Amino acid sequence: MHRILIAEPIADEGLAHLVDAADVDVKSTITRQDLLAIIDQYDALIVRSATKVDAELIAAGTRLRVIGRAGTGVDNIDVESATRHGIIVVNAPASNSVAVAELAIGLILSLARHLPQAHAHVAAGGWSRAKFMGREVRGKTLGLIGFGRIGAEVARRARALEMDVIAYDPIVSTERAQQLGVTLASVDDVLAKSDYVSLHVPLVDSTRHLINASRLKLMKSGAVIINAARGGVIDEQALAEAIAAGQIAGAAIDAYEKEPPVNSPLLGDPRIITIPHLGASTVEAQAMTGVDVAQGVLDALDGRSPRYAVNAPYIAPEDVGLVTPYTTLAKSLGKMCIGIIKEPITRYEFVYAGELATTSTGPLRIALLQGLLSGVSEQRITAINAPIIAKERGLRFSETTLPEVENYAGMLELRAHTASGVRVFSGTVLRDKPYVVELDGYWVTFEPVGSLLFTYHRDRPGMIGRVGTLLGAGDVNISSMQVGRLAPREQSLMVLTLDDFVPAEVVASLERESHIERAVALVL
Repeated sequence: MHRILIAEPIADEGLAHLVDAADVDVKSTITRQDLLAIIDQYDALIVRSATKVDAELIAAGTRLRVIGRAGTGVDNIDVESATRHGIIVVNAPASNSVAVAELAIGLILSLARHLPQAHAHVAAGGWSRAKFMGREVRGKTLGLIGFGRIGAEVARRARALEMDVIAYDPIVSTERAQQLGVTLASVDDVLAKSDYVSLHVPLVDSTRHLINASRLKLMKSGAVIINAARGGVIDEQALAEAIAAGQIAGAAIDAYEKEPPVNSPLLGDPRIITIPHLGASTVEAQAMTGVDVAQGVLDALDGRSPRYAVNAPYIAPEDVGLVTPYTTLAKSLGKMCIGIIKEPITRYEFVYAGELATTSTGPLRIALLQGLLSGVSEQRITAINAPIIAKERGLRFSETTLPEVENYAGMLELRAHTASGVRVFSGTVLRDKPYVVELDGYWVTFEPVGSLLFTYHRDRPGMIGRVGTLLGAGDVNISSMQVGRLAPREQSLMVLTLDDFVPAEVVASLERESHIERAVALVL
């Protein structure tokens, strides 16, 4: 019988699931030294967030076949080390979807009817109903920024309340949105058209301070914003100032840039509802977490494919030489596509040309999905879970193989279909290293690594020098630069590889330049 060690408490429902199928030891107060001493006796380890499953512990677990994380993130688990040791890592990313969605709806209603403020008023001995005149949410527009699993659950409930729902998500297909009665739009359109805006995106480089001072100015004066996602997605100082100035009417916040939010500018304003990160704090969500991680562990131990595995599958040795650099390229193309395109994408095409047409394209397909999803999903996107998440989010793609390609031995191409046309990102492998050769329709050649900056601008004398000056003023060092252009003095794209990450204020200063239409900073 399999032996499973539970090092932190999980819900009774999950525990019952395990004890029916395995020999289970619960040691929820075990010290690290004791854990290191006995871990080699177990086939599986289940933890929450306190236990650090690092390389040392993994190496000591010579019998381990699976590590389960009873929760969404796996920050406390060295997934790469686990993968090297042939250990599957599983988690429970779907367990809190309904809990968070219901909380978001609760916060929308609380803002509409001033419920926390009215409660405090009565508790203090007051009885002035006129002070708390509210609004019905029926017929109002709810804007969702992020339309993954949780965003879709919010949409279902909002539609039941007879709200109109619009959403921004670069991955979700138009058909998937239409199934739920939702219209896709750009970020700016969602902000400008919505009475209520609810955030459901992860905190990654591209979403940090996604809602900033300039975007808050796009919102209606009577609109409100809800963040039950992650702290850092909203610039808290900018939000506090926008509410204080009357630019928007209020906010409800469950996640903060620093937790607990000591000295946060959001505290103390009666127009801002603040609660202590309660998103997953329901009895049902915790029970589901326990059951999901238990099932994942048992599936892995019994040789089945766990639904929520987070580390990569095996690649045959004969394919490693050709496939590995192209999978790296594929992830980079996907990340750049999502980082650059900010309009709805209806479908994707994956094109495998030249030497790629003679090999299995499965790993490349998965790597492209990983790149596309990594910028819009909070959970860790791996080769195991990428197809599942893509299917859940309604991502549409087709695949084509071409036996020949001009100028290169092989070519990988990602085509994103939008209302404005087809946006093309392609690359190849030179001297065993991945290179991008076409970016959003512009011909360039660069290695997609580290910190990158892309500027869309009109080709004018002095533009390269001006960009260099602004980066220098921000203490950002340039390592290489290329320019692709459609024609002299016409639309152009500058690609810079950098030694440093570009601060948001430097990106803003670039976009204030008269001939620069857009600047995008990414880290690959």
